[in-house]
Amino acid sequence: MIEKMKMVNIVTTASGKDEMLKGLRDIGIMHLAEKQSADREVLDRFQTLSRTAMALNDYADPKKKESAEILAEDVFNKMYAGVLDALEKKTSLTQEISLANTEIDRISAWGDFSPKELAELRKEGFDFHFYRMGEKEFQAARDDENIRLIRLAPIDKQCAVAVLGTLPPEIQATEFMLPERSMSDLKHDIELSREGIAECDETLRAASKYGSSFKAEIKRVQNEVNYSEASATTGSDEDFVWLSGYIPESDIDTFKTMAASKGCAWAIDDVSEEDEKIPTKVKYNKVSNLIKPVFDILGILPGYREQDISIWFFLFFILFFAMIIGDGAYGLIILIGTIALNVVQKKMTNVTFLLYVLSVATIIWGAVTGTWFGMESAMNVPFLKALVIPSLATYPEYFGLTSTTTQNAIMKFSFSIGAIQMAIGSILSIKKKIAEKDLSWVANVGWTIAIIAMYLLALNLVIHDPIPLVPVFIMIGVAFVLVILFGGMAPGKSFGEGLKSGLGGAFTAFLDTISCFGNVMSYIRLFAVGMAGVAISQSFNGIAAGMTGPMVILGVVVVLIGHALNLVMCFLSVVVHGVRLNVLEFSGQAGLEWTGVPYEPFEEVKK
Repeated sequence: MIEKMKMVNIVTTASGKDEMLKGLRDIGIMHLAEKQSADREVLDRFQTLSRTAMALNDYADPKKKESAEILAEDVFNKMYAGVLDALEKKTSLTQEISLANTEIDRISAWGDFSPKELAELRKEGFDFHFYRMGEKEFQAARDDENIRLIRLAPIDKQCAVAVLGTLPPEIQATEFMLPERSMSDLKHDIELSREGIAECDETLRAASKYGSSFKAEIKRVQNEVNYSEASATTGSDEDFVWLSGYIPESDIDTFKTMAASKGCAWAIDDVSEEDEKIPTKVKYNKVSNLIKPVFDILGILPGYREQDISIWFFLFFILFFAMIIGDGAYGLIILIGTIALNVVQKKMTNVTFLLYVLSVATIIWGAVTGTWFGMESAMNVPFLKALVIPSLATYPEYFGLTSTTTQNAIMKFSFSIGAIQMAIGSILSIKKKIAEKDLSWVANVGWTIAIIAMYLLALNLVIHDPIPLVPVFIMIGVAFVLVILFGGMAPGKSFGEGLKSGLGGAFTAFLDTISCFGNVMSYIRLFAVGMAGVAISQSFNGIAAGMTGPMVILGVVVVLIGHALNLVMCFLSVVVHGVRLNVLEFSGQAGLEWTGVPYEPFEEVKK
């Protein structure tokens, strides 16, 4: 359920600003409207602290336990300053080593020489320049009586020379720019830099054990950031300070009590119909709360005026997950992994509970289809065979059926799921629109009829069910008319205006009707992806089965790697296909665009 919001305005005297903000932070229920940016200095410290804490993770010794001690502020600041200096110095020394190595690579072919000695010679009038050139150019330079040169050891199969003065432009050659430091000096610099880096690393390793202190400081500064944002958001004049925001209707009494205790005035109104920035706070029940981790991972949230479909999303997601993973043995692996995670965490979280549900659902689907690591031999086990529903069997020959029969049954099951889910989406939209007195609910009735018709058409075209097509096309025609006549209706519009709008969108409605058929057909991916996973399992099993004798060990490796890869691909398929069916096809029918603004109240950060 999406909680109803109220627009709240609170006013206090200029001198009472801090008391008002602290009171709002303590109750932690107001989502600030038009939130401004925090003070730049506070933001910079928060960002620097966060980056530094992450950088120190690379220096933490996993064998040593992190210190639970929280350093005093002055002690922490001294340690923190040392860490920043060490990180900055290490970065500088690393760059110096890189530059020195680049310079060594450039001059190494010329050998180790002293640039200082060449500089002394230049002061005494011996201005040497060094060049690389081809044999032809060398002969020309040597034959020129105005050029005094010394031939050096060849470099990169080219002639190298030292010339007193410069070469004339007609002789093509590449001049070697003299370095400021010799190669031995550069190597010495690198060693000194490495020693400096080692000292920095020691400082950083020593600081890495104070992770708890960094977390405490980050939390403190994050609260400063939030307070600074709220302070910057307040409006003010010489006498008063005010602030506006959204508060859940269920928390209004808490707000009133706080305002009275701080001597603040307030005004509460319904949110505006034109307001597009109203935050969404979803109140989950015990069941729908399990799907929250998936919503958080995907970053999706219904808009304030949209409806909460989390319970339906959850139920269909379980089924999609089980069908796409498709293998009971994979479900057992997920279940064992979840149990291990639960033991490590020592508590049940929404994530672990969701994984329990998904793994059990996968085991059940694998059992009714007879899929265990894609092994046909599993059907030789009486217990496993007894669990199979013959019409859904992966190996139908054990039940006297053909593969075509069972494949058609699973495809029909997939289409049925799609039609049911999309019809539920339309019904949810009808319910919402009736409550809003929006006459366009009749168009959603049309879409429900269209979904049923497209479902029957899919069964006829794909599975060749003997369904008469004349009634199907009549249903499509009726649905199209309803969509045309009522699709443009909306609260505040007259019937004539809505009718005109609907007729104007006739071509779009025609394309949407075709798209409806595609949406129903898209649920065949549940069958196709599940079958692909079984085929991959069978392929790896077949490869391993052909390895006998000393190759058995390799065969075991092939099976382990193959099934691990297949399981990972199945998880990716859940994200690509299973989530898509919920977020696009189903949500589209329910009228959801997932445009929600997260409810982020001004409150004290606890961790």
